Amino acid sequence: METAEFLRVLETEGRLLAAAAEEAGTDAKVPTCPEWQVRDLLRHTGAVHRWAAAFVAERLTERRPLVEPADLDGAELVAWYRAGHRDLVGTLAAASPDVECFAFLPAPSPLAFWARRQAHETAVHRVDAESARGGVPATVAPEFATDGIDELLCGFHARSRSRVRTPQPRVLRIRTEDTGAVWTLRLSPEPPVTTRDASGEAECELSGPAEQLYLALWNRAPLPAATGDQSLAALWRETSAI
Repeated sequence: METAEFLRVLETEGRLLAAAAEEAGTDAKVPTCPEWQVRDLLRHTGAVHRWAAAFVAERLTERRPLVEPADLDGAELVAWYRAGHRDLVGTLAAASPDVECFAFLPAPSPLAFWARRQAHETAVHRVDAESARGGVPATVAPEFATDGIDELLCGFHARSRSRVRTPQPRVLRIRTEDTGAVWTLRLSPEPPVTTRDASGEAECELSGPAEQLYLALWNRAPLPAATGDQSLAALWRETSAI
């Protein structure tokens, strides 16, 4: 997917998130994140949007801390979230393709990284807001869902902080039934090593539509039925949270 596509998704998902949060109310519980109420969701996502926009707008080359507001709530908080989302979309849309700034996962450019990361950040938290509101959630397009799985497996879980590890070498495979994507995760005492192929024999495979796998692997929905060693599916559920 191209940067412009991620920006379109970011804009749409951010609007859906705000609408669902407003409808649910900031006191509502968030079933997909049981420790949160909607106010926590808005404070976190709104802070992330401002944090990301600052790296690009100010061309910051070093990481800086994320600061969430503790005093905003109700309609004021929803408005604050919406303003930050608009600013993020505008900042990324206006940025030069060769802007140099901090990024924390491999990408063709910092701008490509932030557009992709914030699109997925917002989409996952939109699901959280809709779980608080109830009713029929918006869908996740298969291509975008597939990209999000790839970011999670080949980006986040390639980092040293990944807790998806096994004492002995193990192999887990993940396959999208609708887009035909496949990843093989080689697990060990070190961070997972993921390849975008079906090489070698897997001890466990998780397969399903891309949207279902996207939400499940981000711990927003139950994992699909696993074939093979169920302990590897359980390992993912227990250790993969970002």
